[in-house]
Amino acid sequence: MSAQFHPLVIAEVRRETADAVSLRFALPDHLVEVFRFTPGQHLTLRAQIDGEEVRRNYSICTAPHENELRVAIKQIAGGRFSTWANTHLAAGQTLDVMAPHGSFTRRFSPDQSGTYAAFAGGSGITPILSLLKTGLATEENSRFVLLYGNRASAGVMFLEEIARLKDKFMSRLQVFHFLEEEEGEIAIFNGRLDSEKVAAVLGTLVEPSEIDTAFICGPGPMMDAVESGLLSSGVPGDRIMIERFTVGAMSEAQVAAARAMEQAAAGKPVMLTIEGRRRRIAFDPAKETILENARAAGLPAPFACKAGVCATCRAKVTKGEVRMIQNFGLSPQEVEQGYVLTCQAVPVSDEVELDYDA
Repeated sequence: MSAQFHPLVIAEVRRETADAVSLRFALPDHLVEVFRFTPGQHLTLRAQIDGEEVRRNYSICTAPHENELRVAIKQIAGGRFSTWANTHLAAGQTLDVMAPHGSFTRRFSPDQSGTYAAFAGGSGITPILSLLKTGLATEENSRFVLLYGNRASAGVMFLEEIARLKDKFMSRLQVFHFLEEEEGEIAIFNGRLDSEKVAAVLGTLVEPSEIDTAFICGPGPMMDAVESGLLSSGVPGDRIMIERFTVGAMSEAQVAAARAMEQAAAGKPVMLTIEGRRRRIAFDPAKETILENARAAGLPAPFACKAGVCATCRAKVTKGEVRMIQNFGLSPQEVEQGYVLTCQAVPVSDEVELDYDA
């Protein structure tokens, strides 16, 4: 993934719900290949808001075969970028956008068939919608089950599009909506997707033993409940894919361990390769991570969330040993291949080399 930002014109701003918009970007011919994506990936957006640079990641909510680059942004309380996007953006404006990236993705194939279960909460539907549309269009013998939780029906993002998908793929797509603040006649659909609800739906609405892949995206407690329920029901961990937008605060013990690791790394040399150039820096524990040390040295190291979630800052360790404080953005396979999140990375060995271009 290139760390370069590209100015893209917003072709359309569409109001999805009272507190969410979607943005469709116009792609010039010379950037079509740069922005080719696999379902479930996201974009890093950059803007100047009140004189300060702000970066955020938003999932692509379209499927590759639709030939449309669109992200959805739900306004959250205190959300600087999301509030600005929902109140100020209009067609014709330009945003800086990084090429698609992210590992919450799957390559569907016409010769494959399986059963996929998708658990979404709120704006967590955005990457799942891309996966759902791609899978349904690609694997004609596969079956999909979507379990989608929201506070109320008025806030359900892409409600009509999901209904159209259900009508189009009636024999292969089941959709179940769960509402926290509205009650219907069927009790199982009332309330949030918590541990109790997950236990109720597994084995009734979806059979765990039939799940080939489960996709999970939404609020942290919901994702934890779904993951725990799936594992308890016998679904292997390698069949469960999770996309986190945010993470909770570290405990005091975790913070203390991180500070100790940073102090132990004081002065260790780190060689960084970024955009074809190599630069050696000495690790300063006051800056806490390799990413912050790189940025302080004036290097254009890519970043967005700085919380170990989005993987925008991913680099490959080509020499030495590096440890991460937290990791929510890399798959076990990527870690095995030597990738780290530099926003969480601290050098351990005396000689370390990382390649952002790998």
